[in-house]
Amino acid sequence: MSAWPLVPGFVRAATGAVIAAITFVAASACATAPAAPPIAAQLDDAVGKVMADLSIPGAVVGFWGPDVTYVRAFGVADTATRAPMQADMYTRIGSLTKTFTITALLTLIDQGKAGLDDPISMYVADVPSGDTITLRHLAQMQSGLVTYDGVPEFEAAFLADPQRTFTPQQLLGYALDKPLQFPPGTQYDYCNTNTVLLGLVVEKLSGQSLADYVRQHILVPLKLTHTSIPTSPAFPEPHPQGYTVLDGTPRVTTDWNPSWAWSNGNMISTLDDMRVWAQKLSSGELLSENLRDERFRTALPMSENAKYGVGAFDTNGWIGHSGITPGFETVVVGLPEAQSTLVVFVNTDVPHEVGTAVATAVTGVVTPDNVYR
Repeated sequence: MSAWPLVPGFVRAATGAVIAAITFVAASACATAPAAPPIAAQLDDAVGKVMADLSIPGAVVGFWGPDVTYVRAFGVADTATRAPMQADMYTRIGSLTKTFTITALLTLIDQGKAGLDDPISMYVADVPSGDTITLRHLAQMQSGLVTYDGVPEFEAAFLADPQRTFTPQQLLGYALDKPLQFPPGTQYDYCNTNTVLLGLVVEKLSGQSLADYVRQHILVPLKLTHTSIPTSPAFPEPHPQGYTVLDGTPRVTTDWNPSWAWSNGNMISTLDDMRVWAQKLSSGELLSENLRDERFRTALPMSENAKYGVGAFDTNGWIGHSGITPGFETVVVGLPEAQSTLVVFVNTDVPHEVGTAVATAVTGVVTPDNVYR
C-alpha cells in the first residue's frame, strides 16, 4: 500500500467497458536517456508487461541511480489520435501537491511562526475537536476527521459538474459537520480534509495565498520552472489525455477543474521537475535538522512495510509520495540509502493504483532489496 486516492470515496472498479475503452498500445519505448542494455531491456519488459496486464494507455518512467539512468515514454498520450506518450509532457500530479503544502507549512514552523503540536483551533475556527487536533495530526493523517471527497453529497456535486469551481471553505463544509471517526492521534486514516486545513494555516501564517507562498519559497528557489499551481482547468502543452471511470462511465478528465483538490492535488509538473523534487523531499534538504528528525518520529503504520510521516511516506525505504487524481497517477520517491530516485506518470487511474504497479515493477529490477509497494 503506497498510493492513496485523491477521492477515496469514489468507486474505481475497472469494468470490461473501461478496459475496452482504454486501449493499451504496444509499448514503443522511446529512450531519452541511456541505461545499461541488459537492465534497460529488463525494465522495458517489466513496464510493458504491467501496462499490457492493466491496459494502461501511456506511461513515463524515470529512474536515476549511481549506475543506472533510465528514462522512457511508453504507449499513447491520446487513445483517439494514437499520439505517443512523451517524456517531456506535463501531467497532473495529484497528491504530490500535499508534499508542497506541508513543506510550505514546515518552512513557516522553521521560521518560528507555528509549532507542529499547535491545535488547529489556533488558526481555523469551527473544526470539531479543534482544541485537540494538532497540525502534526493533520500532516500525519491522524486527525480522525472525515475526508470531504468521500462524502456522497460532494461526490454527486463533483461528478455532476467537473468544471465547477470549489473554494476551500466549500470543501470543508462537506466534512466538518461530521463526527470524528476516532480520537486524534490514535489511528492512521488518509484524509484530504486535513490538507485543506493546513493550506489555510499556511495562508494565515504567511499572509499570502498558498499558491504565491509555494512559488516564492519552494518553486523559485529550486528552479522548478515547469511546476505550476493552476486556478483553472488550463493545462500546459504538451500533455496527455487523462482517462477515468469514476461513475461507471469512461470519461476523459483532462480539462476537469482541479479546484476540488486545492492544497491536496491541484498541481501540474514534469518528469525533470519531479526528479528534483523527489531528491529534495526524500533527503529532507529543505528542512531544519529538528524537523527532519520529526518527520517520522510519531508516524503510524499504513501497512507492513510503510508508514506515513509529516507530509511524506516511507515504504520499504522509498521516501516521498504518490498521487491519484481522476485520469492521472504519479509516484515521486527517493531511496536515500541507495542514492536513487524514481518518478512514474500514467494517464489513467483505472484500475486503482496503476502507478504503484509500474513503480513496483521497476524497483523489482533496479532495487530488489527495496521494492516499492
